[in-house]
Amino acid sequence: MEQKQQALPAKKNIALVAHDGKKAALQAWCEKHQAILSKHTLYGTGTTGHLIERTTGLEVIKLLSGPMGGDQQLGAKIAEHEVHMLVFFWDPLASQPHDPDVKALLRLAAVWNIPVACNEVSADMLLSSPMMETELCRTLPDYEKYLATRQVTL
Repeated sequence: MEQKQQALPAKKNIALVAHDGKKAALQAWCEKHQAILSKHTLYGTGTTGHLIERTTGLEVIKLLSGPMGGDQQLGAKIAEHEVHMLVFFWDPLASQPHDPDVKALLRLAAVWNIPVACNEVSADMLLSSPMMETELCRTLPDYEKYLATRQVTL
């Protein structure tokens, strides 16, 4: 598939997701970085979004709970270029009944070339990057060209 360049804006739309065993860690991380996060637009799956909003006062656009479709909602927002960064504190030691949804979300983040943090240290590194508050060019699939070639051959 052909590739194209597209900018991630200086003001990022950041998705915040955490498995049950990691919600407290994500909450604490958001409290720690409240000043930086307040400069961006935040999205969160159901319970996680409510917890972050309640403990930090940050405004979070809340979607459904992950297992109830929130993971898919975030995936759609990534595919539609509405989410520019994913912070997903997942619990590698717990079995997740919606594991296929989680894998699909991470796959979409890779396809559309957005930064992903899966733990506190990687999230700290992303947030402290000088690129966090600047426009950043990324390479991604040129879906419009792909679609145009598919329509011709069908």
